[in-house]
Amino acid sequence: MTSHHISVCICTFKRLKLLNRLLDRLQNQRTDGLFTYSVVVTDNDAAQSARQVVSAFATSSHVPATYCVEPQQNIALARNKALHEAKGDLVAFIDDDEFPAADWLCNLFQALQSYGADGVLGPVRPHFESEPPTWVKRGRFFERPSHPTGYRMPWYESRTGNTLFQRRILTHVDPPFRIQFATAGEDMDFFRRAIEHGYSFIWCDEAIVYESVPSLRCSRSYLLRRALLRGSNFPKHPTDRLKSAAKSLVAVPCYTIALPVLAMFGQHMFLRYLIKLFDHASRLLAYLGLKLMTEREMGIE
Repeated sequence: MTSHHISVCICTFKRLKLLNRLLDRLQNQRTDGLFTYSVVVTDNDAAQSARQVVSAFATSSHVPATYCVEPQQNIALARNKALHEAKGDLVAFIDDDEFPAADWLCNLFQALQSYGADGVLGPVRPHFESEPPTWVKRGRFFERPSHPTGYRMPWYESRTGNTLFQRRILTHVDPPFRIQFATAGEDMDFFRRAIEHGYSFIWCDEAIVYESVPSLRCSRSYLLRRALLRGSNFPKHPTDRLKSAAKSLVAVPCYTIALPVLAMFGQHMFLRYLIKLFDHASRLLAYLGLKLMTEREMGIE
């Protein structure tokens, strides 16, 4: 009989259709008899809009489910609430706008055991709700870096959208998610502090989840606003602040000068580097105390 139990943590805010799909895909995860698992859903909505969805899942599924509420709209607080309710010796996180392959948890668990790591991360691949424009596909704007299984992850590439880790590391990373990040970047900060404490995280390329990409996100304005959000949160990390600022000071004029030339190679190439320009410009403004974008303003709650 297996002694390992995985608590799968989900934080949600009024995305009920997507949450319902995710819970449905979690019902039949392969375990190969290696572990058991349960689900924890934190509703980041004081009106408890997800209660009925989770209740229906708990009633019909063989997978145990816990529902809790974090009324203050802050993703860090919601993640911490989920961890408080999680009972497993292993913790997995997946976003409510994602859904996993059937062998997702099993592949994460086997990689964790095989490599003796403290945590494992896997790929998040785009799932377009409708056919995206050609420039989106050519620019690969919704694709994230991928690595060979076993690759040791740096903190700045680490996210909670697809991860499994040993619960014991939380004793040295307290609080796990810090509320000053508020809208984004709290997961990178978690991994950065864990790695500084000596914990290791590796990549498992076989543990796949898919992220829903609605047609509204396949726009230039969304991608540029996302760059502003990403850049504005980066300076909150204390690591290499001067190096990061210096890099952005060089990048902004270089990208600005290069953009007219890059436009000759297609709009996807122009936009790729315009996004980089917005990212670095937002970092510099954030160092000066100016923040141009929040997740609420982007409409990606």
